[in-house]
Amino acid sequence: MANLVVHNSGRLVRIMVRQDRIRIPVWILSLSFLTFAVANAFANLYASEQERQSMGETMRNPAMIAMVGQGYGLDNYTNGAMLAHQMLLFTALAVAIMSILIVTRHTRADEEDGRIEMIRSLPVGRLATLQATIVLSFGVNIVLALFAGFGLYALQIESMDLEGSLLYGASLGATGIIFSAITAFLAQLTENSRGTIGFSITVLLLSYLMRAIGDVSNEILSVLSPLGLILRTETYVNNYWWPIAAIIGVALVLITISFYLNVIRDLGAGFIPARPGRKNASKFLQNPFGLALRLQRTGLIAWAVGMLILGASYGAVFGDLEAFFTNNEMMEKMFAHGEGFSLMEQFLTTLMKVIAILCTVPPLLAILKLKGEEKRNFTEHLLSRAVSRSRLLGSYLTVSVISGFAMLSLASVGLGTAANSVMDDAIPFGVFYQSAIVYFPALLIMIGIAMLFIGFAPKRSGFTWLYLTFSFFVLYVGKLLQLPEWLGKLSPFGYVPELPVGDMDIINVSILTIVGVLLIVVGFIGYNKRDIYS
Repeated sequence: MANLVVHNSGRLVRIMVRQDRIRIPVWILSLSFLTFAVANAFANLYASEQERQSMGETMRNPAMIAMVGQGYGLDNYTNGAMLAHQMLLFTALAVAIMSILIVTRHTRADEEDGRIEMIRSLPVGRLATLQATIVLSFGVNIVLALFAGFGLYALQIESMDLEGSLLYGASLGATGIIFSAITAFLAQLTENSRGTIGFSITVLLLSYLMRAIGDVSNEILSVLSPLGLILRTETYVNNYWWPIAAIIGVALVLITISFYLNVIRDLGAGFIPARPGRKNASKFLQNPFGLALRLQRTGLIAWAVGMLILGASYGAVFGDLEAFFTNNEMMEKMFAHGEGFSLMEQFLTTLMKVIAILCTVPPLLAILKLKGEEKRNFTEHLLSRAVSRSRLLGSYLTVSVISGFAMLSLASVGLGTAANSVMDDAIPFGVFYQSAIVYFPALLIMIGIAMLFIGFAPKRSGFTWLYLTFSFFVLYVGKLLQLPEWLGKLSPFGYVPELPVGDMDIINVSILTIVGVLLIVVGFIGYNKRDIYS
């Protein structure tokens, strides 16, 4: 009976591998070679023990702990300890996103588009699709773990032994496995792929926030987070394997529950039913803008709350950070170039870059939502009526621009309010707000790039996310690796003045705004001329 339930799941795995024959290698190679590149760069940049210890001292402050995780081996900051401390968490976040997308694509998205119904009409077991998806996602993460682990060991960098390297890879793989299980579970609860991705990303963000708060103030809270748990492996320091076993154990429990829920639910249904709508639509819903906003209301609200909490969580450590900077001679020397500004104001410029890039995600999701609606033939009904393409695209653009402005504002409000409540020498709230909102022109360019793809090559719109990832790399990782300054200028975020320490550059901000507007206009032109669904 069990064999009948999963009959032909092996063939489905082969089909899924063929479907993702480009995506999977790109993910694995990108994440692995990024890890290898950073490991090599750290070894070259911090060749002596004194240089590594100096870097270790700068990573002890509460803000960096909240950002990259609890540091282990800071008293003996080897190359391996440095890599695990500064890169493991962010790489794990990328692995989690990869796993969420893989599982959603082959479960709820296929079910939503009717492909699973067609598959079940063939001699295929009821659980075959879900089992094949789990095998695929787990397999991808295991391959990534082995490739990254043996690859790091092959670099033959001092302090990066075989056990530590394999544990580093296993930490990445375990993160992917647990979020594959979480997504598979949520795919049984929700009724569409949008809900599955939305809830899964929400769990990921909550895991990050729990870890950030827990690492600074409450270790138990951090251990309850999958992201906090993988850092407890203390890779390249003590090499504990029990967190990996615990994570995989929880994942197997979630998978078992997912199988059971998949058996008892109806195809196309979820255990969280959608609320029935009104019998008659409101005036607000009877226009493209109202519809675009309504379709994304829940997701945007979740992101808005998340950005507010993220800003507040970082702001909450500013009091401890102020004391740390004041009592640390090395940090005072590092930030001595910002004459006339407090150490906290100088650190704010670094923190705001990361927050600004995170605030770019919701507006990109909002504008690219139109591509998803078009792919499912949902825009055909609208365009067959008295709705022009420009009005339809303009509605999604408006939602995107407003959400981008709102995310930056909310993040700065949370950061400023929490920071000033715990600091002895408060920073004017306007300083926090200006340092955030100055990134809006760069965010506008990212929206314009997405518009450009929607107008001319919607199937290539994924490159927008690749470019955003590149921007994060050159601004955050690039600073750690001391990459050339011109590399940062390849991202629009690299031209934003670093307020409050830097001077306001009206010319740069104006040029960024003009370029963003031009990209949007060209996107409109392309969308009005191309064939829909092409």
